[in-house]
This record gives sequence, structure tokens and C-alpha cells, in this order.
Amino acid sequence: MQVTEKAAEGLSRTFEIVIPSKDLQARLDAKIKEIRPQVRLKGFRPGKVPAAHIKKVFGESILGDLLNDELLPQTIDSTLKERSIEPASQPRVEIKSDPKELVSGADFAFQIELDIMPSFEAPDPKKLTITRPVAEVEEAQIDEALAELAKESRAFEEKKGKNAKAEDGDAVVVDFVGKLDGEVFEGGSAEDARVVIGDGAFIPGFEEQLKGAKKGDQIELKVTFPEEYQAQNLAGRDAVFETTVKAVEAPAESKIDDELAKRLGLESLESLKDALKQRFVREHSAQSRMRAKRALLDALDIDKGFDLPATMVNAEFENIWREVSHAIEHGHLDDEDKDKSEDELKAEYRTIAERRVRLGLVLAKIGQGSGVEVTQEEIARAINQEAQRYPGQEQQVVEFYTKNPNAVAQVRAPIYEEKVVDYVLELAEVKDETVSREALFSDEDDILSGTKKPAKKAPAKKAVGKKAPAKKAAAKAESKPAAKKTPAKKTEAKKPAAKKAPAKKTAAKKK
Repeated sequence: MQVTEKAAEGLSRTFEIVIPSKDLQARLDAKIKEIRPQVRLKGFRPGKVPAAHIKKVFGESILGDLLNDELLPQTIDSTLKERSIEPASQPRVEIKSDPKELVSGADFAFQIELDIMPSFEAPDPKKLTITRPVAEVEEAQIDEALAELAKESRAFEEKKGKNAKAEDGDAVVVDFVGKLDGEVFEGGSAEDARVVIGDGAFIPGFEEQLKGAKKGDQIELKVTFPEEYQAQNLAGRDAVFETTVKAVEAPAESKIDDELAKRLGLESLESLKDALKQRFVREHSAQSRMRAKRALLDALDIDKGFDLPATMVNAEFENIWREVSHAIEHGHLDDEDKDKSEDELKAEYRTIAERRVRLGLVLAKIGQGSGVEVTQEEIARAINQEAQRYPGQEQQVVEFYTKNPNAVAQVRAPIYEEKVVDYVLELAEVKDETVSREALFSDEDDILSGTKKPAKKAPAKKAVGKKAPAKKAAAKAESKPAAKKTPAKKTEAKKPAAKKAPAKKTAAKKK
């Protein structure tokens, strides 16, 4: 075998590899000898087909399988190992030889292109100083949560009097039929729907037009679906809901007492308060850890002097840009990005992609040096958790991961990242700084650290008639490292079976 390095620029490498015909033919003859006892051809006794005839009839097909399944991966692997090359990307293979000439005695020549891992020194975790904001759980916070629980669990009682009218806070029980241009549309009807005026659970104008309604009223509610409504066949369109009022109910007094706790499955008000406090403690702890991680990543992202594998950066940018493009298409860009050109946005998000890749490489380097590993039990636990998201299809999801190493690598990556972060936080000097809950959950420090929000994702699809809530963007894009993937034989990953669709819901019914 002859290996020639054709190009070496930055982290990119190109090798031309030639396997002599005699070696190729020897492997082909050995493979034919191996399969000959199983070959069945008309005119020959089983297992007695001459090797020369098998080669003539099936040689090209056998050689193709031999190259793809054995020679190519083995040759590439040995080439990289002999040169102590750690690949950062799956090698791109270009066949130089005519496959039809290989059986008759031609050399097999091909070229591989790949990016290699950069050489750099990772920061010493013991020399890092991290500030971790922490917040105490305050009584006012628990009181506010109790008031909200009391409101959510309140009962409604029908208003007395034939002419009792619906007011803000009242629940109106209605039947309705939705129409577009006079035609009933699918999912636009409901019976015995309870609409609480002022809750904002329905599209703008729906609840407001029920103010003043009385039991027995026949009302036409004229509304316009929001432009950003998820169901595109309804977005921006005018609709009429022919509505019959069946009851008008006023909220009954809901006291914050032991009875409230019992309705929620707890023994007493004190046990409810304790459960709320524990929940807030967990929330604060998780947020403090997330903020400490963000500060840690900023501290690790000091050395920008080493090259980044272009393949990794491009792949990470494509992942981010796919999300941004979706946000542009559906009008969910952050306000700070709305007036920027596509070129400006691409430049900014490519910088974010570079940061992700750089941090992923640094964390991987630290993890390798510290012996951090992800156990099979941890991977199995994560896969099982993912499978639980697909009720009734858990076994299919587990089988999908069993058959797809690349999918397992995607499960492993975030587990590995979090374990490395925990390792570094244990060694670094971490100083706790007491702040308010508002400060703990604010994003002001992101402005100071130069971080940037990702594009907002479109809200999940809701039932017709229900208003799409504006959701805050999730964790900052650049605060998430791009996990280093272990090069593996490339397979086409198939998605797990889709979740079962929930039971069909009526238009305005709360999902």
C-alpha cells in the first residue's frame, strides 16, 4: 500500500492511497474461497462452482462489498494510526479508479480528506475562580405561590338570577361552532367549554366578547387569528364562532388553608408550604449551577489562539442557522436581530458556532486528562428517559438507539459535558454570592459578558382558538459547547417512531 500526503493546510489533510492490484486480487481470491461452499448456480453441483466462474460472474459485486465493508475502513484506520492522526471529522472519500477495471487487474486508488484535531493546552481547573450566584427562598415567594395555587384550584358556582351577567374572572360555559367564510372548519367546535374571562387562554377577542353574556344567549364571536398562529390555514384569518351560553359561573372563595392542601394531595397547609419551599430550593440550585457553568465556560474560553476544525464549525453553524432560519420564517427573531441583514446574522452566529466548538474541544481535552467517562448505565438511563417520551413505543425507541451508534453518541455527549463541568467546578475556586431571586434568574450578566440569545423558537402547536403564549428563549446559544463526536462508521440515522398523537381536542379547549 502506498500513501502520499497531497495537501496539508491548517487542520485540513489530504492523502492519496493506492492498493496494488496483487494485494487486491489476493483479498478477492480469499473472499471467493470463503463464500464458494455457499454459492449455488444452475449447471453446477452445490459448492462446486469454479472460483474463476464466480469471479467472472460476481467478481465486481464481491469486490465492491469487500472495498466498502473491509478494505476502505481498514486502510483509512491504519493510515491515521500510523501517523498518530486524531481525526476531527469523518474522512471524505473520493474513488480515483474505475471499479470495472479492478477485477481485471488495475490498482485501487482513492483519496481521503479530513480535518485533524488541533493541538493546544487546556486551562488548569485549579487556577480558575468562578462566582456562583445563590438566592435564599423567601416567605413572600411561597405566599405568592400559595395564592396562585388557590386561584388555579378555585371552584366556580353558577350565578343566581335569570339575568346574571358575565364579568371579568367569571367562567362562562358555552357550546360553539367556528366558521371561516361561512364554512365550519375542523377542530373549531366544542361543547360545554368553560371560558374564564381574563385568563387569556383563548385568542384575542374571544373572552372579551363574552362580557355581559347571560345564560341562554346566542352570540356570534368575531375574532381574527394571530398572524403567527401555528395552524397556517388559520393564521391571520377572520373567523366567527356561533356561541350558545349555557351557564355563567362566579369564582367561589378559595382559602389558603389545610383544605387547599388536601385538594392538592397533601396532609396540611404546612406540608404544602414545605413542598413549595423544596421545589424552589431545587429551582434555585439548578439555576445557580447553570449560572456557574456559564461563568466557567467564559473562563475556559480565553485561549482563542488555536485553529478550529472547519468541518466541526460548519456543522455547528448549520445546526444554529437552521434554527435561526426557522425563526426568521415564522417571525420569532429577537428584537435585537430583526433589523440586521442576513449576512450580519450569519457572521454573528458563526462566531457563536466557533465558540461552541472551541469550548467543546477544551472540555473534551480536560475530560480526557482527568479520566472522566460516561458509563453504560448512564447512557442506558438517558435512553430509557428518552423512550418514556414516546408512550407505547418505548421498545422501538430503545431498538433505534441499539442499532445506531451515532444516535448513542448524541446521547452520550451532553452527559459527558456535564460530568466534565462538575469535575472542573470541584477543582476550581467557586465563590458564592448571595443575590435576589430576580437577579438569579435575570440575564443582565449576559450583556456584560458579551453573550447572545439564540433565535426564539416558534411555540408548540396549540389547539385552535387558543392563544400562542410568548415563550422566553432557552439557554444562550454560545453557552452550549459543541460536544466532540467520536468518529464512527457513518450510518444514516433514522428518527425514532413519532409520538402517538394525543386525543383530538376541540378548537378552544385548553390543551
